[in-house]
Amino acid sequence: MILMLAGTSDARELALRIRQEGYDLLTTVVTENAAKSMQEAGLPVRVGRLAASEIAELISRQQVKAVVDASHPYAEEASKNAIAGAEAAGVPYIRYERESISSPQHEKITTVADYVEAAELAAKKRGVVMLTTGSKTLSIFTKRLLGLPDTTLVARMLPRLDNMQKCEELGLEQKNIVAMQGPFSRELNKALYDHYKVTLMITKESGKVGAFDEKVEAALEMGIETIVIARPKVRYGTKCSDFDSVLKRLSQLQIVDAAERSTAP
Repeated sequence: MILMLAGTSDARELALRIRQEGYDLLTTVVTENAAKSMQEAGLPVRVGRLAASEIAELISRQQVKAVVDASHPYAEEASKNAIAGAEAAGVPYIRYERESISSPQHEKITTVADYVEAAELAAKKRGVVMLTTGSKTLSIFTKRLLGLPDTTLVARMLPRLDNMQKCEELGLEQKNIVAMQGPFSRELNKALYDHYKVTLMITKESGKVGAFDEKVEAALEMGIETIVIARPKVRYGTKCSDFDSVLKRLSQLQIVDAAERSTAP
């Protein structure tokens, strides 16, 4: 069996490819919405965050032969737990991560190392700040930006109840919440920037699947400054940026699942 951390929009397609190759597969996701997507594709799924010890225990209990980590590029803690759990259980770890896109060189674009640095820089620039990095790190930005003179924070995130509750708890006004599920076209990005009169956009380098280009190009066309948060630096070991490379690596491991063993002579 393969244990797969499925945290991106293309992870489901990779999971289907792995299953098509004949491997038993268990996917893990964080949200019920992501679980529904897996279930609709007929993929077995477990919901909830996993510590390294829990991953190691799951590997042992399910007789997992390898871990494929297709978690979000910015889910640094999830990847570290997967690496540690696989190592503790003595099984191979394979990282799948969509190919990184270098931010275009432009005077309106500044790349920073993390969320805190992005919030500090935004506090210096002020104006109407549109945050497109999701809800997980929202508190970093509300703590630094809410209440600043001449500053409005607009947050774009998934339309989930827990996200709306979090916004309310952090003091973000409803009128400054964009609850929509992307990815967004360049035209829609421009419409949102124009509606809120955005002067500064903050994003993560999420790759083509995450519509990074559309967000940044729309901002540049409108003369909007952009802060890009770089991907965290994690020592993954075996890392693949396309599906075929993952499948090739799995085939090299010569994994034999229970179904295959039962038909063996």
